[in-house]
Amino acid sequence: LFSENLQAEFLKRIETLVLGGGIGYIEAVISACDEYEIEPNVASKILTQPIIEKIEEEGREYNMFSKNTAKLPI
Repeated sequence: LFSENLQAEFLKRIETLVLGGGIGYIEAVISACDEYEIEPNVASKILTQPIIEKIEEEGREYNMFSKNTAKLPI
């Protein structure tokens, strides 16, 4: 789908946005998707487990889960 270099660059950009930009992982992923012109549903396939867990944690924090599920649809 993407070269390993592009995947690594994309993931690093997400971390840079979170650490330096004062934004959460959800917003950072969307922002990186815009920058790299990647659809979020495609980007979700290359996210690392730690990033997915942080997104799920944010989702719980903001009550983004429906009553029937305990996982975000990524």
